[in-house]
Amino acid sequence: MYLAVLSLIIEQALVFGQLVLLAYAAVVSAAFVTMVRWHEEPALLRQFSDQYAAYRVAVPGWLPRLRPWQSHRPEKLT
Repeated sequence: MYLAVLSLIIEQALVFGQLVLLAYAAVVSAAFVTMVRWHEEPALLRQFSDQYAAYRVAVPGWLPRLRPWQSHRPEKLT
């Protein structure tokens, strides 16, 4: 959701030719990063502990993964 909001602000800056919107996007981006880093991640770590720690290792933070995630566990064929 955060990236969607930022992309909309940047798109508006390009469509309307307003450079001030790019500065606004930078401020909003900094606010999002700060909120995620100092509020959401610690809360999720407290709530889900080791599961969330493993999730953070497996999933990129802000940009989507370009290739499917591969588990390191051997697959069972039945």
